[in-house]
Amino acid sequence: MKALVKIGGSLLDDPGSRSDIARQLAAVSASGVQLTVVHGGGKQMTRFLEERGVKSSFVRGLRVTTDETVDAVLKVLAGTVNTQLVAALGAVGLRAVGLTGIDSGVATAVQLDPELGFVGKVESSDPRLLETLTGAGYVPVVACVAGGKAGEVYNVNGDSMAVAVASGWKVDRLVFLTDVPGVMNAAKEILPLLTVADCQQLIADGVATGGMQAKLNAACDAVTGGVGEVRIVRGSDADIVARVFAGEQTGTRVIQAGVFQA
Repeated sequence: MKALVKIGGSLLDDPGSRSDIARQLAAVSASGVQLTVVHGGGKQMTRFLEERGVKSSFVRGLRVTTDETVDAVLKVLAGTVNTQLVAALGAVGLRAVGLTGIDSGVATAVQLDPELGFVGKVESSDPRLLETLTGAGYVPVVACVAGGKAGEVYNVNGDSMAVAVASGWKVDRLVFLTDVPGVMNAAKEILPLLTVADCQQLIADGVATGGMQAKLNAACDAVTGGVGEVRIVRGSDADIVARVFAGEQTGTRVIQAGVFQA
């Protein structure tokens, strides 16, 4: 099995949480799963900028990325956050390799919107480096930074980055480690299984809004782009990564088509 796990930056900000997730990923890797990790770091980015007197500005939930912010993206996402995660994975025996989307064309992007500055939309993902590394027993750890065809450096939304890389690499499973236990219906009950049509209905009915709407759109893009399934789970739940790969029906599973289960 090939799998990509996307880890939100807030889960990596605490050393204990970081180490715990690393331990779980090591167990999954030991079971024979070929793993790639994509991580964010928005919380760390905001703190880094605030410490330097730079106020973060957001448009439609995306960070406006100026020249100054790009520098912070490289220092924080591709630097501190990436290296700390690689170190945590190494401490539990994984041969982790820190990367960005710029490396070997793992993620090539164009500007998403001039209003957002250097925020990118991934247009293509070359999986050959991931294939080479995972085939040799390494675990690629990819920061959400993409390159442009003319040498630009783009800040990319973590979920969008994960979907693009997972689709390019044709994974069997994409796991989003989030801050919610799954997708909920209007009665606040977790929905264990959703199809693309179900996701679209939840959005149309106004049940899934804001961050969850974006997450569902990303999940739909993934499964229509060749990913076998997407799992949306709460990353802070005990042994959640291990439980997902052990087959436990936790959180929400998104597939392209099938029977809806409420």
